[in-house]
Order: sequence, then structure tokens, then C-alpha cells
Amino acid sequence: MTSKNIMIVGVGGQGTLLTSRILGKLAIGAGYDVKLSEVHGMAQRGGSVVTFVRYGEKVAEPIVEEGQADVLIAFERLEALRYLHFLKKDGVIIVNDWRIDPITVVTGMAEYPEGIIDRLKEARRTIVVEATEEAKKMGAPKAFNVIVLGAAAKHMGFEKEDWLKVIETTVPPKTVEINKKAFETGYALSV
Repeated sequence: MTSKNIMIVGVGGQGTLLTSRILGKLAIGAGYDVKLSEVHGMAQRGGSVVTFVRYGEKVAEPIVEEGQADVLIAFERLEALRYLHFLKKDGVIIVNDWRIDPITVVTGMAEYPEGIIDRLKEARRTIVVEATEEAKKMGAPKAFNVIVLGAAAKHMGFEKEDWLKVIETTVPPKTVEINKKAFETGYALSV
């Protein structure tokens, strides 16, 4: 297997780091060489957070270069657009259709772009997930990130049961069942 390059993008507090730990732990358990890298912007103020997860027989460096990501997992639609150029031409985007206004929009210095989902679909294969709404329906609004991960799981070459086992050992014990349910929800939404 050549290495697989995954980017996880979102806004501070959305669970990008937990998501990358789940994926990294899964890949290590499958016997792959794994490299993770985290880039924090103004994460505590709602800024971008990017994590790279690379796995394969031998991975030299943790950073995914522009145009080299196989999968872009985005917890917010503007973040998907912001990092679209990292995705390979035949890569796939899994995006939570959710809007979080950056500080420049909140302060009136910029406008939130319109038509982001359509632009993503025009550029690459895009799977849109209403993860925030699904998580609210489950009574666990914070679990939206695991719903998005469930939707992305079919594009990374691991068995569903293996994902669930890693979730059990990675998330806080009191949230295991809701996170497994969130993963199953996302998995069922993906094509």
C-alpha cells in the first residue's frame, strides 16, 4: 500500500484532535507506519485547526503537501473550502454542512462566502453530512465530529468493527455508547 493522506479540518473545539487520534490509533493497530501532525491557529478563539494523518507501509514525514490528500474531513464548510487545494484531483471531501462565522465575519471585516457546498461539489467528489443536526437529534450535539468520521470511514480502508473498537478505547468512558452510535449514524449516511 502506498501511504494514505488524510486531512481533518475544523474550528477550535470541534474535535479535530480527537478524530485524528482515533484514526491514528486505528492505523497503528492495523500495523501501518503512522505520522500525525497538528496545526493550531487561533484555536481557542474559533480559528482553524488542521490535523494531518498519514499511514502506510513507510511514511517519511507527517505533513500532507498541497494536492496530495486522499480524504479531506471538514467539520465546517468554510474550512473545507479553505483547504480544498490540499486534496488530490480524485480525492473525496466529507463535509459537515455547518456554518461558523470567523472573527472577520463577526466583526464585519469580511463576508461569509455563499454557495460553498456547490463550489466544493464542482471541484471534487463531495459527501455532505448534516452531522450537527443529526447529533442534536441524538441528544449529543458534541458528537457531530464522530458522525462526520463515520461518514468518512468508508474511504479509508478499515472495517467498521475496527473503528468501533478504537472508539471504545479512545473516547472518555462515559461517552463510549453515544460515540459509537454517532459513528454508526455517519457510516449509514455515507456512500
